[in-house]
Amino acid sequence: MKIVIIMGSLIDIEWAKKIEDKIKEFEVDVDLRVASAHKTPIKVLEIIKEYEKEDVVFITVAGRSNALSGFVDANTIKPVIACPPYNEKFSGFDIFSSLRMPSGVAPLIVLEPEQAAIAAIKILSIKYPQLNLKIKEFQKKMKQEIEKQDRDLKNGKC
Repeated sequence: MKIVIIMGSLIDIEWAKKIEDKIKEFEVDVDLRVASAHKTPIKVLEIIKEYEKEDVVFITVAGRSNALSGFVDANTIKPVIACPPYNEKFSGFDIFSSLRMPSGVAPLIVLEPEQAAIAAIKILSIKYPQLNLKIKEFQKKMKQEIEKQDRDLKNGKC
C-alpha cells in the first residue's frame, strides 16, 4: 500500500510536504514525484504505470491550470485526489481548473493538505484494517482536544 504524490513542478514541494508529513503519521509509504501534464505527459503516464499494480492512491498537487489531476484520473483506475495549492495571487480563482473536469473524469478535490492525506488513508483503510484503527485513534484524539478546549473555556482557563 502506498500513496503517491505527483506535483506539477517543484514549486509545489511545500504543499506536497504538508501532505507527506500527515501521511507519515499513519506509517504509510509515500512517494513524491514531479511530472507535468502540460510539459511531460509521457512522464506522467510512466509514473502511473510504475504504480498501477500496487494498492495505491494518487494525490496530485498542481496549481494554476490543473490538467494534472484530470490527466492522472483519466489514465488510472486507482483513486485520485486533487489537492491544488492555494495561491493568493489569483484570489483562489485558479481552483476552478480543479473543480471543472470533463465527463468521465472524477478526481476527488480536497483543498487542505492534511485532509487530502486523511482522505487517502481512509481510502486505503477499506482494504487494510490496521489503518481503520489508526483513523479511529486519530478521530478520538481530535474529539478529546475539542472536549478539553470546551472544559478549559467553561472553567475560565482561556
